[in-house]
Amino acid sequence: MKYGYARVSTLHQELESQLQALMKEGCDKIYSDKFTGTKTDRPQFSKLLQQLQEGDTLVVTKLDRFARTTADGINTIKGLFERGIKVHVLNMGLVEDTPTGRLILNVMLAFAEFERDMIVERTQEGKAIAKQRDDFREGRPNKYTKKQIAHALKLLETNSYKQVDEMTGISKSTLIRAKRKDRGIK
Repeated sequence: MKYGYARVSTLHQELESQLQALMKEGCDKIYSDKFTGTKTDRPQFSKLLQQLQEGDTLVVTKLDRFARTTADGINTIKGLFERGIKVHVLNMGLVEDTPTGRLILNVMLAFAEFERDMIVERTQEGKAIAKQRDDFREGRPNKYTKKQIAHALKLLETNSYKQVDEMTGISKSTLIRAKRKDRGIK
């Protein structure tokens, strides 16, 4: 049987292109996770590994979807090879349990880990530069201005949460947080 695995690093990223590629490849069953590759707790991946049997093929679109550290990738694939499971990486081809196949795998995993480390380094550099600005604020920018929130809270005095949400587009949970913040409650 042919199993596919797709993974994105954040909840806001989309799996669609990976899922389409795996379906096009003819995977019988596809598992997916929305977890960072640096985390070992990937529930669907764990479930998939338990499901695989001798003669099955595990298909991923790219090696970095499978493992981000060289050691993790080598150990996982070595374990799959020992169980008689084939590994097919769509942008690389079938990974074979031969000296040449293992060499190519090690090099590609090392590059995937290097690429991830470089992304982290560039992100940290950018953040360090941004922190030097006086107007730097950690986290996501506010969706609504203070004026919009104040207006919505004023409307809440004579309207229900649902009505205020319909008038302003500001959700009940956002209004509750704003009310608490206004009162100094955490």
